[in-house]
Amino acid sequence: MIERIWSGKSPLYLLLLPFSFLYGLVSKLIRLSYVLGWRKAWRSPVPVVVVGNLTAGGNGKTPVAIWLVEALQQRGLRPGVVSRGYGGKAARYPLLLNMRTTTREAGDEPVLIYQRTGAPVAVSPVRREAVQALLEQGDIDIVITDDGLQHYALARDIEIVVVDGTRRFGNGWWLPAGPMRERAARIKSVDAV
Repeated sequence: MIERIWSGKSPLYLLLLPFSFLYGLVSKLIRLSYVLGWRKAWRSPVPVVVVGNLTAGGNGKTPVAIWLVEALQQRGLRPGVVSRGYGGKAARYPLLLNMRTTTREAGDEPVLIYQRTGAPVAVSPVRREAVQALLEQGDIDIVITDDGLQHYALARDIEIVVVDGTRRFGNGWWLPAGPMRERAARIKSVDAV
């Protein structure tokens, strides 16, 4: 049902439009508060690359993050990865992953990244805390965030947006009437798509 609504094949999205306008307003105000300097983003001492998306749902961010980590490792760099840890529930945050960390604690994507790349991975809803934990743990040259495009409290040096090649931007409306977290025009301000 949600797929039909978000794709524009069902007129039910019209009932959700008032909530979408509210979501869009709040989203724009949050971003504007950082752009205008009303709120300050924390800047890491090492470069931060955000791999994110403009829509809700799986778009392939994690495979792109894994590819990026592996490409950086092949070039002799030491990347670390931060994630919100969606789906996991750790006893405390930030959580530094190790071989015993379960998907129940960290979420499936951080565990997959850790197992696939061997790179240090930290999970926290507050991404600054995850970056700080990585920096305290060891020697890293660069931080990759798996998701977090709309998490403006963490300053970033490069933004990469992953777009689902089939669904694209659906009906173009903000959540919940459509799949958009931000408007498609935001794509003009990122570094790579």
